[in-house]
This record gives sequence, C-alpha cells and structure tokens, in this order.
Amino acid sequence: MITTPWTIRGLRSALATGISWPSALVDGALARANRNPGRNTYLWQNAKWTRAEAARAEAMPRDNSGPFGDGHSSLWGLPVSVKDCFDLAGAPTSCGVRFYREFNGDAAHDSWLVERLRAEGAVIIGKTHLHPLAYGITGENPEFGDCLQPGNPTALTGGSSSGAAASVMERSAVAAIGTDTGGSVRAPAALCRLAGYRASLGRGDWRGGAHLAPSFDTMGWLFRDLEDAPLLAATFATDAIEAARDFTRFAVVEDSFLNDCEPEIAVGLRVMTRELEALGLRGASIDARWWAESFEIFAPIQAWEAARIHAGHFDRFEPSIRERLQWGERITTAEIDALRQRHANFNARMDELFTAHQLLLLPAAPVTRLAAGADHSQTRVRLLRYTTPFSLAGVPVVTIPSTAGGMQLAASREMDEALLQLAARIGARRKTAAHTPPA
Repeated sequence: MITTPWTIRGLRSALATGISWPSALVDGALARANRNPGRNTYLWQNAKWTRAEAARAEAMPRDNSGPFGDGHSSLWGLPVSVKDCFDLAGAPTSCGVRFYREFNGDAAHDSWLVERLRAEGAVIIGKTHLHPLAYGITGENPEFGDCLQPGNPTALTGGSSSGAAASVMERSAVAAIGTDTGGSVRAPAALCRLAGYRASLGRGDWRGGAHLAPSFDTMGWLFRDLEDAPLLAATFATDAIEAARDFTRFAVVEDSFLNDCEPEIAVGLRVMTRELEALGLRGASIDARWWAESFEIFAPIQAWEAARIHAGHFDRFEPSIRERLQWGERITTAEIDALRQRHANFNARMDELFTAHQLLLLPAAPVTRLAAGADHSQTRVRLLRYTTPFSLAGVPVVTIPSTAGGMQLAASREMDEALLQLAARIGARRKTAAHTPPA
C-alpha cells in the first residue's frame, strides 16, 4: 500500500501522477472534519457542495505545464479550509458571531480570495471557527464553543485563526486560510506546532472579506511542512512576482526581551539561531526593548478602526470585545493622529533594522500552550507583545515550528517569496538531519 504524505507537495504529486484524485482526497478530508474535542473546527460545511467542487476540479483540462506537469496550479484538487470571515456564495459569513451570520444572510458572491482559490482548483472543505470578530488570540468563543486542539482537550488552538489550525491538525485540510492582524496566524501556528505564513500588508484583495483593522489586517496560511511554503505565496500575489533573493544575515532579540518566556521557548530560540547559522547566515543580536511601545500604538489604532466597522452593533458582542470597541469609539481624532505619527516613527526604526539585518527572529509566543478553561484575561497583552512589532511594520512572517512552540522569522515588506524559500530550506535541512545517522 502506498502512503501519500499529507503535505501539499506529497498530495499534489499523487494527483499529478494519477495515484489519487481530488474526489478521493475530499472524501477523506470530510470524514476527518470536526474531529477536535468541541466538534467545531468548521462553522459552515456542505459536503454536497464540496464534492461538486472536487468534480469541477477533476474536469479542468490537463496538459504538461505547471509546477507538477499536469497543467494545474500548486493547489489543484487539494482540500483547503477558509476562515469564516471571507464570503463564499450561498453560505453565511459569521465572523465568529451568530449576529452577523443572521444579519448578513447568505453571501451573494464569492470573496476575491475564494474566487482565487476556486480558479486554482483548490477544493474548499468548509469555513472555519474563529475568535469573535477575529478580535482575540485564544480561540475562545462563547457562542460557537472554544476551539480545542484535535487530540488534546486540555489545550486551546489559539486564535483568531483557530479553526484554521484545527483543520490542518485533524487533516481535514492540507492548508488553511487564516488572517493575521495582531498575530492571528502566528499564535495558533506556534501553539499547535504548525507552520504559518503571514503575507505582507497589502497583498491580496479584501473584496468580500471582513476587516477588523485595515491598517494591520493581512492574509495568511497555516500548513504542516515548511518545504511547502514557496507553493503558497502566489495565492495572495496580485502582481508579477520577482525572483526571490537569498538572505545572508539575520538578527535575534537579546535575552532582555524574553523576560516572560517559558524556558523551553528560550531554548527553541537558541536552536533556531543555530539552524540559520548552519545554513550560512550570519547572526547578530539586537536590543529590542524599545518594541515595548508597539502594543501601546497597535491596540488603540486597532480598536478605533474596529469600532467604526462594527458601529451600532456593540451590544451584540461578548463583554470583553464590546469594551474594546467602546474604548475605540471614544478615541478622538487628535489622539488617533498622534498614534499614527508614532506608528510611522516606529516603522522608520523597523525599516532601519531590516536594512541592517535583512531578517529578524523572535518567538511567536512566550508560552507553549494555552490551557482550556483557564483565565486568559491577560493572555492577549502577553502574547501581542511578541507579535505586534511585525504587525505595525506590515512585514511578511513565517512561523517555524520549534523544539517548543514556534519562532517568528520576518523580512522586509514584499520579501515574501524569499522568506518562504528560506523556510523551505530550513524544512529540507531538518529532514536531512533527521535521516542522517549519528557519527
């Protein structure tokens, strides 16, 4: 019996050679859907529609072109999931709350992102769970249930792209669309030991997608295998992609920034540093204590923008989110102008860092897990300290699974392709090391 790896490259190779077909992959994916403890990986599914999509993919004409020599895209025939903040024609878009699912009704048109996936022949398995309004980082949801990790009822997936992470973990999707405003791809990737890709700010088209804070909202993917990373960049790229350039140097945050990290996370950061050096990159360290102001800049701008998007509906949302929206509504024009100036100044300093070092490395989260049922009232602030510097900068980030948790590796804006190529090199080196017997 031939076992096909549950990776993009493994499944696409099987499809290209005729070992498998989209319909077979979809049947298996649907059978594994909602296998997390809360049975809530997906907030919308229609198996009949998904099977019809698989048949549509199979009917697409073949030739000898394309990355796999069958005339199709990298995502052709693959089961993917989409976060339930993007419209799919004929389905509701909840944004993680029942109010919007009922208020908006079924979408009349596909979002740009869904159009893009369907044009590539990807088969959408369903629309996934998220933290309400994508305004949180734990994956807790009082209306649809908290999103727990498949096989581990004691741990949250993290959020807000919670169901995206669960879908990849349970293998109902080989890759999952998420969004990342303050860390919503990076945190669940790290907590679930998955790979993650947050695109540069401005990549993709948000038509038919629900924003939280347009100044920071980005699209992204969660997936398993780092070697698959370069296959995912094209989905969000609307312009011609330049050839990826090699990196030669990176900087890692000094220990002074890691004062609240669990010991295992700090160890993982050192291991990741050695991995980059083994690939020939020259490392340096930076004093990043000035990043402490990133949350002070990010949080009020996010709240101000979110308050305007959800104006008139605050009472429909859970208390913690309602309070943030009410705070955002009270922020004055003068205050927001001052914050935007601080944002610009912060980004100028970040640009200097990327010019000097090309890549920046730090943990994606200071913890290895979020316990289900625990008090997470302070968790958001703790985790966003690690993610908001890159959110403010609007840069691409890959989350790299580590010995514990995950590490963020960030590059300058629009260096997505080069960054994803480097992630693939890391993945390839790890596989080689795993199969090399000790001397």
